[in-house]
Parts: sequence; structure tokens; C-alpha cells
Amino acid sequence: MLRWILCAALIATMTEAQSRSIPSSARAEAAAARVGVELRERLRALGADWGARLYLRIFKASDELEVWVDTGARYQLLHTWPICTWSGALGPKLRQGDGQAPEGFYAVGPGQLNPASTYHLSFNLGYPNAFDRAHGRTGDYLMVHGNCVSIGCYAMGDAAIEEIYTLVAAALAHGQSQVPVHIFPFRMDVGWEREHADSEWLPFWQQLAPAYQAFADAVRPPKIRVIDKRYVVARP
Repeated sequence: MLRWILCAALIATMTEAQSRSIPSSARAEAAAARVGVELRERLRALGADWGARLYLRIFKASDELEVWVDTGARYQLLHTWPICTWSGALGPKLRQGDGQAPEGFYAVGPGQLNPASTYHLSFNLGYPNAFDRAHGRTGDYLMVHGNCVSIGCYAMGDAAIEEIYTLVAAALAHGQSQVPVHIFPFRMDVGWEREHADSEWLPFWQQLAPAYQAFADAVRPPKIRVIDKRYVVARP
């Protein structure tokens, strides 16, 4: 009986490890070796373990990508990286070939990591999501990647993507099923609607604003659903 229990526990452990396996490459491993020590120190300074759950936010207008880390009661900002470049203008991506970098609510799972990217390292945002599909929007391979060129993607430069990719890969390897990436046109603080009242995208942006506010209030990522072709935010 004891042998059976031990075997069952071993199988369960192996199954769990296999379910958390992620794509890798010599390039990704070398990047992790370069940045891992400093990243671990930053996480420890916040009281977080290696592989802690993450939440990413992107702001187009200010060219920023934030990585927030789960430290228990709330998330804390680990670091803000400048976006090297993104293409298009403020507003969502609508169709294949429009050159627009997407806006909205996306998530990155293990299968979306590309450790052998043409642009050093990358991960796929998962566009089109359920909202995009409900509105007939098309396109694919919208990435966060290295280098500093973009056709609808968010290019971070090679040094930055090594850190961001390594953090995301570690979180997924340690059990986070998907890392949410919420992409906003700008910071949606008081007065943003008045400032952008004439934009054709105001109704769309008004669907993004509740998620921005929910995170500001709870400092935990809100859950997002698509109901009747609209984003609906459930507060954490």
C-alpha cells in the first residue's frame, strides 16, 4: 500500500511538472542566466518569490510596459520598461494589415511563448480575443518582442525583453496558467473622457476604463468577461 501511495504521489508530481513545462531554447536559457540574479533580488525586495504571479499593463501614449507582482494581499509594481516602439495610432486593432498595435484585455499562456523569435524573444498576446472575434476583427501574431521594429507589435528592445520574457516564463513555469496583459491607450485618470471626447474610440475606451479603476482600487488584476459583445469587469 505504501509503495502504491508513493508511486501515485510521484506520478502526480510528474504530471504537474509536465503541465507546467514551457518552451525553451539556448537563447532563452542564456537570457535567464544573464538577468536572473538581479530579477530575483528585485522580487525579494518586494517580498515575492521567484515565479510569483504577474500582471502586465501597457500604456501606448506614454510608451510604458509595467510588470506587477503578487506579494500576497496585493500586487506591487516590480518595474516599468519603456516601449521602444509600437505601430499605428491610439485605438484598437481592427483588421489584418492595418498596422495597429492592439488595445484591450489579453493573456499569455505557455504555448504563446516564442524562445526562438526572429526578434530575439517574444510572446503572443492572443489577439484576436473573444471581444475581437465578436466584432469580426482579424489579425494574428501580435507580439511583445525584442528589437525595435514593429508592425502591430510592442517592441521592447532586446535587453528589456530578456527581463520581461524571463519573468513571464518563470511565472508560467511555477503554476500561473495565464499572465494577463491589459493594454490601455493611456492612463485613465480623472479627466481622460473630457480630453478625448471627440475621439471615435471613446465608446470603446469607456469599456476599458472600469478595469483600470478596478485595479487602482483593489491593486489586484480584475477578471474580464465578454458579454453581448462588450467587456464586463468583475472586481477582484
